[in-house]
Amino acid sequence: MAGRYDSNPFDEEEVNPFSDPAVRGKASGQSNFSGGAFYTANPGSVPAATKSRLSPLKPEPLIYLLTHQQDLKKKEKELQSKEAELRRREQEVRRKEEAAARAGIVLEEKNWPPFFPIIHHDIANEIPIHLQKLQYVAFTTLLGLMLCLLWNVIAVTSAWIKGEGVKIWFLAIIYFIAGVPGAYVLWYRPLYRAFRNESALKFGWFFLFYLLHIGFCILAAVAPPIVFKGKSLTGILSAIDVLGDHALIGIFYFIGFGLFCIETLISIWVIQQVYMYFRGSGKAAEMKREAARGAMRAAI
Repeated sequence: MAGRYDSNPFDEEEVNPFSDPAVRGKASGQSNFSGGAFYTANPGSVPAATKSRLSPLKPEPLIYLLTHQQDLKKKEKELQSKEAELRRREQEVRRKEEAAARAGIVLEEKNWPPFFPIIHHDIANEIPIHLQKLQYVAFTTLLGLMLCLLWNVIAVTSAWIKGEGVKIWFLAIIYFIAGVPGAYVLWYRPLYRAFRNESALKFGWFFLFYLLHIGFCILAAVAPPIVFKGKSLTGILSAIDVLGDHALIGIFYFIGFGLFCIETLISIWVIQQVYMYFRGSGKAAEMKREAARGAMRAAI
């Protein structure tokens, strides 16, 4: 029995892995593993990747570069000349403004209405604070006159359509075209400049033509049958006359009568306040002195 158990079943048998021909074949580099679709047994059989390179851009022609540089220099010279011209004009304008300021002349830049400036109007910055309210009310009478004459055109046009004649329509157009710019030039601008510069003669000019303005408003509110039966103005008398024939047109005339009445009342308040300031500030005596000096110069 001792011979039966001579060999140790747990002894490791020395096995040479290279003794097997199959193993030797694998060791020599002949592998049977295909490696799938992306594996090749012979790496030398893989075709070498072609070295691709983008073709370089063609160099720009020298003539084009020279032309481009010349254009840039030309544009630069043009910009420099324009800049010099603008600088020269700015200096000229500044010189004129300084000369005008030394001479006491105010350069008026058109700024009203904002969407289409046609006149210079800046009460907040040019009129003294204690006179701004009165100036605004005077400006309201200018706008009120514009509204009155515009409504007068609408009402008279309606009367003309109903057969009252074309002459009254032409007169209404003349009132509007001549009245609005005439009011600005004859009495509103003199009052504006009188408040801004404290000019006594400008006050006198304002009083003269503002009284004519009030007289016209009273005439328009009454509309006496003097010219073309008075129907060219939307006054109380013409409104009563038209109301008997055409009720709607009569209402238009009554609205015009109310507008002229409001304009008259506000205008009377304005001239009263301006006159109180004129007397209280001593401008009346100054205007008399200026008028006397003017008369003496004219006599000499």
